[in-house]
Amino acid sequence: MWVALDWALSHDRVVTNPASFRETNWSGGCYELAIEVGLSDDDRLQTLLSALWTAAGVQGCFGQSDREPEEQDPVPCSVGSLIEFGHLHGQVRLPMGQLVVCGCVAIRGGDESSDWLDFYVPVETLDEAGIAYWDGQPFFRSVMMDDWLAGIGSEAFKSAPFSLGVVGFEVSGCTDISMLAGELPQTRDIGYLLPQGDVLHYGAANT
Repeated sequence: MWVALDWALSHDRVVTNPASFRETNWSGGCYELAIEVGLSDDDRLQTLLSALWTAAGVQGCFGQSDREPEEQDPVPCSVGSLIEFGHLHGQVRLPMGQLVVCGCVAIRGGDESSDWLDFYVPVETLDEAGIAYWDGQPFFRSVMMDDWLAGIGSEAFKSAPFSLGVVGFEVSGCTDISMLAGELPQTRDIGYLLPQGDVLHYGAANT
């Protein structure tokens, strides 16, 4: 313990609980599962939001990121809460067992564009939890996080089908279903969850 404390002090870094709603835990960008829901529709968005929260096993649902869960009342996991607060926040357990903060935000497309729903884990919490998000790759990537997020998307798809899912660091907005022409890219810097009929195919990042 003293060695870890000395290391943190020598690097001017305070060790933070990755499950804490402290401001620093929300910094550094996000590792994301970004889902293209389809044409803007509250009911469809609600179905996917509920399915994602369940598939990920998120603990709690809160509107404020600057107050600890015990310092605020929970809010409904609903589109109405997303509209009111902008983001929803909770805690989720990573595959290696660490409890970390997580969040969700919706990007509404309007009458003629798709809605998107992004489920994310802040990169700062990956640091605090000891997750290697370079993972030996030349890109900002974690194979473990990619596969875990893809699994959440695949589970949610069973009850809430969607148009496209993409997985990786800050992937929201990097592509959409219209750009793929129904096919997984052969060379992939990010992960893809692409429905073909009723079957969801996962193309992991391979660069």
